[in-house]
Amino acid sequence: MGLSRLAALHGVATSYSPSPDVTVSVPDDTVIAVLAALGVDAGTPADVRKCLVAAESRSRLLPPTVVVWAGEPLPPALSGLPPGSTVTVEPESPETPGRPSGRPPAPLSMTARAAAPAPPVPPPGASAAPVPSPGGAAVPGVPPGASTAPVQPPGDAVGASAPLAMPPGGAATVSAPSVTPPAGAATASTPSVTPPAGAATAFAPVPPPPPGTSTAFAPASAPHPQRADGEPGVPTAVPAWWIPPAPGVHRVHVRTPDHRRATATLVVAPARVPQPPERSHGFLVQLYSLLSARSWGMGDLGDLADLAAWSGRTLGSGFVQVNPLHAAVQGSPTDPSPYRPSSRRFPDPVHLHVESIPEYGHVRDRAALDDLRQDAAALSEAVLNKGALIDRDAVWELKRQALELVVEVPLTPGRRAAYCDFLAEQGQALEDHALWCALAEVHGPDWHAWPEALRDPRSPGTARARTELLDRVDFHCRLAWLTATQLAAAQRAAEDAGMSVGIVHDLAVGVHPAGADTWAQQEAFALGMSVGAPPDAFNARGQDWGLPPWRPDVLAATGYAAYRGLLRGLLAYAGALRIDHVMGLFRLWWVPEGRPPTDGTYVAQDAEAMLAVLVLEAHRAGTVVVGEDLGTVEPGVREALARRGVLGTSVLWFERDWDGDGRPLAPERWRRDCLATATTHDLPSTAARLTGDHVTLRHRLGLLTRSLEEELTEDAADTAEWLALLARLRMLPEGDGGEEAAVRAVHRFLLRTPARMTGVWLPDTVGDRRPQNLPGTWDQYPNWRLPIADAEGHPVTLEEITASPRLHALMDVLRPRKPHTAPPGERRP
Repeated sequence: MGLSRLAALHGVATSYSPSPDVTVSVPDDTVIAVLAALGVDAGTPADVRKCLVAAESRSRLLPPTVVVWAGEPLPPALSGLPPGSTVTVEPESPETPGRPSGRPPAPLSMTARAAAPAPPVPPPGASAAPVPSPGGAAVPGVPPGASTAPVQPPGDAVGASAPLAMPPGGAATVSAPSVTPPAGAATASTPSVTPPAGAATAFAPVPPPPPGTSTAFAPASAPHPQRADGEPGVPTAVPAWWIPPAPGVHRVHVRTPDHRRATATLVVAPARVPQPPERSHGFLVQLYSLLSARSWGMGDLGDLADLAAWSGRTLGSGFVQVNPLHAAVQGSPTDPSPYRPSSRRFPDPVHLHVESIPEYGHVRDRAALDDLRQDAAALSEAVLNKGALIDRDAVWELKRQALELVVEVPLTPGRRAAYCDFLAEQGQALEDHALWCALAEVHGPDWHAWPEALRDPRSPGTARARTELLDRVDFHCRLAWLTATQLAAAQRAAEDAGMSVGIVHDLAVGVHPAGADTWAQQEAFALGMSVGAPPDAFNARGQDWGLPPWRPDVLAATGYAAYRGLLRGLLAYAGALRIDHVMGLFRLWWVPEGRPPTDGTYVAQDAEAMLAVLVLEAHRAGTVVVGEDLGTVEPGVREALARRGVLGTSVLWFERDWDGDGRPLAPERWRRDCLATATTHDLPSTAARLTGDHVTLRHRLGLLTRSLEEELTEDAADTAEWLALLARLRMLPEGDGGEEAAVRAVHRFLLRTPARMTGVWLPDTVGDRRPQNLPGTWDQYPNWRLPIADAEGHPVTLEEITASPRLHALMDVLRPRKPHTAPPGERRP
């Protein structure tokens, strides 16, 4: 019991439920190892008792981070302060990136007062007497004179509601409102969780909804779970003494009448992230796979801008979604996966279109550049016509040499000023990243193997190396700037083409353990741990992704600075942000180093704080947010995300009535707030799905657990069900027109759903049958190294894709019947 209680206080699960009727206990050794990674020594019973006493006796006036949602009730950490307490909010600096510059705002000072007496709670079925609101309208159940807290209704969300676990030392939060879905909603249960000590939370148990459908709706009139004065179940008023600060990340100082003092980070966030201005469709593409006639062996940012400009103007597309473009770990061979980067904060210069750099035209050694361009053309020729795989290392070697020549050209005064602004905006984070790159050139890409003095980014030895490698540090800073400018140019090209969203960037779950982020932010990572997934029906051994997780306690103690910086950097050039495995904002599966994934456990994140920072930064950037919420999703997560305006992801083949008859879900029953698509980078292309080629591929690689005949039979039955539904809905006007007609029918179906965004996998437009990534493989399959190919498997260029009759026949299904190019003067600023 002692170890379990200690684990609960620190947000570490001692059991988990892979399905509603199954509970699996976590090994004690795993719990002890995870606690150790959080700085808690639980190695012996005596240690457990000592830490338990310390944790339970700890009394904090405020948690390290406090969350306030604009227009919603104060968290208990503030509403529950002793009457007479002085509360001072110190607004964030005007130099903070993302906020307007100008004179520093004055601090806000206020005095906490006792909450107003609770009005009588009306009996079930009765309405509370209405009282005037500040605007004159009546608001039921709110005392006269109190300011009202409007409730933001969540969007449609799949899954049932349940309380969510919160970690220690996290933000003081108010949970999402209790929701009773309409009759027929799917039921789900979850064991009750004791919030860890130090996390000031106000959770109201959410009743299990009645059985039947897979969609839960929260009515606009759903009450907040707790009032400012602590009474549950009635609408909450913001205390009259509270002066709402502007959205931002502030410091709050509290002094009580008995002279206790506390200071915390105060995150004030809008209620929701920005929403897409209209329904739209767009392409999903792995950028490296999109070669044009001018590419240097792989797709680049020039190709991205060109695809966006063409598809926006010609097809009326609203967005282009790409894979993560984060900086990769240096070295040869490097990890080709874009989901295991060195840094998520900074982009990878391998994506630069070298010829678009203004200084390129002024390089004096033209012969050297011509030689490099010829070598690059040979790389592209090998990929496009000789069956070679995309060789990122070879591409980078050529681009690195070219960039060495480019940066020798002096910057013009205006360009120099822009570069200096970029350095000032990025600050220490960029300097650390560039220094890691410079050190990796000398000592190799794994900082754990560097000389001991260099393993600490703040050591005297590292400071000396910084001076010695100043030119290389500046080189890598310059590349980060050049890449950021081309990313911004791609977004401008999308907007100029009339796209309502633009470029959708992808945020990976984590980073490589040997990369720049883990070196520069060692205290923020749980080193010796790896993120993964528990065993489930699809993978009995679980998964270990080799990505060290952030420590929730350190994030909270530092006001989520690393997370804020990461989001701010990505959102600077994004029209929307896709978050891979968005469930990681709530909890992550930690696997101790050297142990199988089955010996892992869940560690809770402070979901409200993570969401508040996300909503704030997205609001500042005017950016839509899409969460990849496929697979096993903890009850209540989709509702919490929908309440904050984060769109989900719905893939056609997975959308069935799992809580009913298991049949394909009719289009009108799909959720509205999502990106709907037929496939993703981890799944078979639509053509391969329809023909069964994906089953044959897995059989050829020895990945099937049953006979080929059994797998093909089951797959064909699954596909036949979908095709029958498409035929009943008259989405196959060509009749049994074969695979190409079926692909068009699938996208007619997606368009029939209420989804805000409809994604078209670009390889689907030309009949490509090969997946870009085949989970469960390493050397057996060329993951992340394939160019887009046609139905015969021959690679095709961007120019050939845009001229493809098959693409235009498919896009006619989705193409709007009005011009989408914005006239000058009406484009988004």
